[in-house]
Amino acid sequence: MASGETLHGDPGHEAGTSDGAPPRIAGAVLVVHGGQEASTEPTGPLQPAVLRMIPVAAAIRSALRGSDVAVSRPRLRVRGWNGAQASPVGDLTDELDALTAAHGRVPVVLVGHSMGARAAIRAAGHPAVSAVAGLAPWLPLGEPVDQLAGRWLLVAHGTADTVTSPAETWAYVERARPVAQVAAIEVKDGDHPMLRRARLWHAIAAEFARAALGQPSSGSPDLAAAITNTAGPRTVL
Repeated sequence: MASGETLHGDPGHEAGTSDGAPPRIAGAVLVVHGGQEASTEPTGPLQPAVLRMIPVAAAIRSALRGSDVAVSRPRLRVRGWNGAQASPVGDLTDELDALTAAHGRVPVVLVGHSMGARAAIRAAGHPAVSAVAGLAPWLPLGEPVDQLAGRWLLVAHGTADTVTSPAETWAYVERARPVAQVAAIEVKDGDHPMLRRARLWHAIAAEFARAALGQPSSGSPDLAAAITNTAGPRTVL
């Protein structure tokens, strides 16, 4: 997997320890970009799906400032899901293995968009992962849910999304509820690239990361309640 950003926490910890060991972190958030249904073309740093995650990661980093939680934007090797290959899932698994080898068992939160959301939700069965969020996710019928056992899942989908299916997302939510804690948010007028109501999309990602890692909320009470609403119907924001 190519690196969109290096894992890092607070600026004071980026240089590592005096003996050259990786800096100690209290947890990690991986922000996973989207892609295409089928493509073996390598990803690049200037592709729109990759660039779109910059402000998402920035919002999460700002929300977690002072917590010693590392935030990164790993870049997937190829642009496509590619059928049974599920190309990005292997990339994420490798990234999670490397993170665990470097830092030990710290809680990891995955936040993915579109194809990246599908990959994050598939990879959530990794022992390091405690929570996963899918933003405008691609969750076709038949997508597995068993890997989510014991995890916290948040999905947020816009009503104006014409690229991935909100109806398939809500169907997935209902299938996942028996095995996971599931919160669902319907974003009024939200589009697939998350450009309409961008501030809300960023706030959802940031608040979820903060809550999943046990950090106090400092945002809207309504949003905080929506993030933690795992018992009722989806929340409309």
